[in-house]
Amino acid sequence: MTDQGHAAFYDARPWERCYGTPPDQEPMLQELGTVADIARRRAEQSPHLPAYTACLENGLNATLDFATVDRLADCFAAWLMTEAGIRPGDRVAVQMPNALPYPVAVFGTLRAGAVLVNINPLFTPREMQHQLQDSGARVLVIVDLFADKLPGALTGTAVEEVVLSGVADLFPWLKRGLVHGVLRAKREIPASPQGTRRLGAVLARGERLGPQPWPERSPDDLALLQYTGGTTGLPKGAELRNRNILANLEQIKRVAGDAIRPGEDVVLTALPLYHIFAFTFNLLTFHHYGCRNILCPSPRPVDKLRKAFEQFPVSKFSAVNLLFYGLLQAEWFQKNPPQHLDFAIAGGTALHRSTAEQWQSLLGHTPLEGYGLTETSPVLAVNPPHGENRLGSVGVPLPGTDVRIVDDDDRPVPQGQTGEIVGRGPQVFEGYWQRPEENRQTLRGGWFHTGDIGYMDPDGYIYIVDRKKDMIDVSGFNVYPNEVEEALAEHPAVAEVAVVGAPRGEAGQAVIAFVVTPEQQELAESELLDFARQQLTHYKVPRRVVFRDALPKSAVGKLLRRDLREEARAIVEASGA
Repeated sequence: MTDQGHAAFYDARPWERCYGTPPDQEPMLQELGTVADIARRRAEQSPHLPAYTACLENGLNATLDFATVDRLADCFAAWLMTEAGIRPGDRVAVQMPNALPYPVAVFGTLRAGAVLVNINPLFTPREMQHQLQDSGARVLVIVDLFADKLPGALTGTAVEEVVLSGVADLFPWLKRGLVHGVLRAKREIPASPQGTRRLGAVLARGERLGPQPWPERSPDDLALLQYTGGTTGLPKGAELRNRNILANLEQIKRVAGDAIRPGEDVVLTALPLYHIFAFTFNLLTFHHYGCRNILCPSPRPVDKLRKAFEQFPVSKFSAVNLLFYGLLQAEWFQKNPPQHLDFAIAGGTALHRSTAEQWQSLLGHTPLEGYGLTETSPVLAVNPPHGENRLGSVGVPLPGTDVRIVDDDDRPVPQGQTGEIVGRGPQVFEGYWQRPEENRQTLRGGWFHTGDIGYMDPDGYIYIVDRKKDMIDVSGFNVYPNEVEEALAEHPAVAEVAVVGAPRGEAGQAVIAFVVTPEQQELAESELLDFARQQLTHYKVPRRVVFRDALPKSAVGKLLRRDLREEARAIVEASGA
């Protein structure tokens, strides 16, 4: 068959008959113009329904309704515009775990016309500095537990204002810092640079300033700079516009149908909201539907989720494979599985068949595995709730989305043959922030090249054979070898370094570093690992360091990581690293 014949298979969109109840194929943005409009519209429609409940591991919790989230977002936006001098298009970084202040900061940032920059709260000062410098963020909202990182993180950045917030801020029964009936937690501020402000004071000031003339923003305006390693390299900002994110919400809505019940469902959010999967699916989708969102700051260990499952009628849940697996091993979860839970979705990493089957046996339904990337806002494909859920597959492309499997020359391959997964659709980004050369390569021919290898069956279901060639999956978190190598190479006793991943059971992969030291210079594994912990978030730190005399390279001097993977696998199997 010719290339045109292979292309015809994909162009026919065989997956359209697999949705169960066929939705309209081309998603429309309908009445929503920007992401910021979601909060205002929901506050008008369901002002007193519970929107967000922060549930701490000790069982303490507090709730904001949709009207209060909208009002506090107005307060934050007013402060950004008047006191912080934020103008449309400026960047505001938010570095927080799942807590009540997070949606307030997000919707307030977008209402002010600014671009949101999500940052992992666990980042080291070095990692923070890179993202703040690259984005040019002028304001940083950060959880106060990590304010001690600020002196090192802010050097050389454009940050002018820092807002500190606590995990228990906005709990109404904690008697400190009244903002019209909304109270914040009592917490001592850690050592931090001058110029920091508490969120409570910022909201109070914004409330006194009163409503502002909000800037006009359009679907084409940038809403989010979401950092990712892309297919390789250091983190870079994927430019997600209002229309990209809103299109993905509409696509999810079209496929979900009545599987999500507006104003009734309760979703448990254990995955971090700063990650694009939870940001779009948990935060925006369920806010749009007017459903209650239970926010848990951390799911590790899984016992931290016990109070949330026991206190609330959780009906929807998203997780990565390791979290599903951990819950299934917990005695309390086995003895009292959540009675209202009727829908679970898996993303971020491959869902193991054994885990899916155990979940089905205990809960009566199998998690729906999906596939997405930061660059696709993020959902590209999913097993449809009203169609067939095929274990081992990441599902079918969303409505209005085209997916092909191509060879190294970007020619469509026959159905069933492996190749690179490429996609296009209204949810696909237009490029990385200030990376024109990489954009030309990643988006060549009008298709987003994911770097993932897979195949498509006759019905349009996608199967991923291998993740990005060099990316390492650690418990659902993406680790990019180049970033780890760059950090380790800063140690004066490291001459060369190569980082690869090796299978590690349910935990995904282990990060293994191969290091060459200068002649006659000694370096202990423990010393280098301690150095790495100062430079990298914990999940990026290698599990083992292997010292070698030389690293394998091609004839032109290119590092050959593939030659190290089998050795890394043997090390993990022998040591249980």
